[in-house]
Amino acid sequence: MSIFVSMIRKETLHLLRDFRTITVVLIMPLVLLLLFGFAISTEVNDVKVVAVVERHTDDTRQLLEKFRVNSYFTFKGTVPFNEVEPLLRAGKADAALVLKYDGDRLCHQIIVDASNTNTAQTSTAYIEGVLRGDSEMPVITNTLYNPQLKSAYNFVPGIMGMIFILICAMMTSVSIVSEKETGSMDLLLVSPVRPRTIIFGKLVPYFLLSCIILVLMLLLSYTVLGLPFSSSVFNVIWVTILYILLALSLGLLISTLVDNQVAALLVSGVLLMLPVIMLSGMIFPIDNMPVVLQWFSGVIPARWYISAMRTLMIQQLPVSYVLTEITVLAGMAFAVMMLAIGKFNAKH
Repeated sequence: MSIFVSMIRKETLHLLRDFRTITVVLIMPLVLLLLFGFAISTEVNDVKVVAVVERHTDDTRQLLEKFRVNSYFTFKGTVPFNEVEPLLRAGKADAALVLKYDGDRLCHQIIVDASNTNTAQTSTAYIEGVLRGDSEMPVITNTLYNPQLKSAYNFVPGIMGMIFILICAMMTSVSIVSEKETGSMDLLLVSPVRPRTIIFGKLVPYFLLSCIILVLMLLLSYTVLGLPFSSSVFNVIWVTILYILLALSLGLLISTLVDNQVAALLVSGVLLMLPVIMLSGMIFPIDNMPVVLQWFSGVIPARWYISAMRTLMIQQLPVSYVLTEITVLAGMAFAVMMLAIGKFNAKH
């Protein structure tokens, strides 16, 4: 037991000596969380709207007034129909509302600039919401789990999934490979210390560091970003710990496949980051992908973790709703850990 503690102490001191790396590792997750929570947003505000009015009446004046006082719109006034397209092309308007009468019935037409599809779809939905509010039949909408439609609710689980898979895998792989490059790994292996003691002795400090990052990210999420807090936070913590163990196992596996730190950084950084961003559901819905990519995304751990976090953190549902995700993550963690230990023992 004393040898194992000594290994943990050695690796901890090695971490603490590299103050700049520790600072970056602790600060980077918080910066990314704030960026995606505030600066990078899928919400659309300040929609520039112009109106084309065939004949001004009390109905058209009341409708246009709703756009003037609505905080989501910047009403640019009324224009002739032939000026709509030049305004849209010049970027001076995002959408145009055409109001004309068919007899005594007021008709609406919406013209939008669809060069940015997200802005076009959202702007259209906003305008239709105002128009529906003007109809005789009220439209009642209930928005569950995220009534304010904050994009931070969507990004926080995704950022957590990306951060832990990158930091844990990257730091673990680079640490073990650096021992190979300096020759200290050979000294450890010829000592009486067993290989598994070396492995777990090196993993424990990074596990503790990841737990500190988890605490900081949860504090930021529940305070600054305003995610709903409930008792489900305990499920969030232990499921994340399982994910951290999986990420550390991936880092250990990478260290057995490469022989220098540059290769370890490339494999853990590039080959893990791109699939996490593109195929995990962090940004792009998995259901919208081709079937082949949907199947491929099943081997990406972040897909299952992000899905579980959205259920536990945003919907605040019991852990029974994410048993599939937990089972997959646990199976991956066990399989990767056994494979990594097997390859480590085989090479050393």
